[in-house]
Amino acid sequence: MSTLTYPEAIGVGLLQGVTELFPVSSLGHSILLPALVGGRIQHDLDMTAEGSSYLAALVALHLATALALVVYFRKDWVRVVEGLFGSIRHRRVETRNERLAWLLVLSTIPVGVAGLALEKALRNALGKPVPAAVFLALNGLVLLGAERLKRGGTGRRRAGHSAGHAADEPGLDPAIASDHRLTRLGYGQGAWIGAAQILALFPGISRSGVTMSAGILRGLHHEDAARFSFLLATPVILAASVLKVPELFRPENSGVLGPVLAGSLAAFVAGYVSVRFLTRYFETRSLTPFALYCFLAGVGSAVYLSL
Repeated sequence: MSTLTYPEAIGVGLLQGVTELFPVSSLGHSILLPALVGGRIQHDLDMTAEGSSYLAALVALHLATALALVVYFRKDWVRVVEGLFGSIRHRRVETRNERLAWLLVLSTIPVGVAGLALEKALRNALGKPVPAAVFLALNGLVLLGAERLKRGGTGRRRAGHSAGHAADEPGLDPAIASDHRLTRLGYGQGAWIGAAQILALFPGISRSGVTMSAGILRGLHHEDAARFSFLLATPVILAASVLKVPELFRPENSGVLGPVLAGSLAAFVAGYVSVRFLTRYFETRSLTPFALYCFLAGVGSAVYLSL
């Protein structure tokens, strides 16, 4: 039976906290890096091995990253929860907070249903290094395609009308202004963006990457697309964790609880630092560097692992 050491857990926690939010696929990296390093690390961090506790540990690390998102966007989530319960209580959707709340709810349903139906089958069939490398390369093409289509007028031009900055109220807090721009999305548009998360069930496809790409193609600026992506990811990761974290407390996993706790702390810190960086980065920058990295890393890994 494989085990999980403290250095391995902390290293994977740092990797998870960064790659879950950067548009480069945390699951793809969690599969590829152990295979590329080899040796004991490959043995201990093999989620397909019989008796492996690695998958259960990854779920806990995902939970820590989701908690980092909750802490960073805590003011947003207070507004969302107030808007949701206010809408239910008064049986109407009138305020921007109420609209944002229902936009997030309706946008989360597609991936929730697909995840319950397909996640285990796709993980077992494709949770191996070479398929993960191929999908990582495809993830790069998705990001690059979104940028190219946006430059052709699909993104920025439409953003100027539907979700642009021109209509913001003077002096409005940037976070609130971004949330207000997001509420200009139709529920159908939001559901379409949320449904893009289904692609992240394929190891190597980034959840944040595909939702950002979908948001850009629906007319959002990069910073708003990133913000919506992070808000959408939070309930999905939390729900998946609630279903799977109990696996960690099975008797056969008792030996990894300490390392998993250390790794979770590392994932929380890395996730919080990452979201702070990315929300600022996408105010002025694009997905192109991540697209090139994913394509080159994916192709290179696929070739190396196939030789």
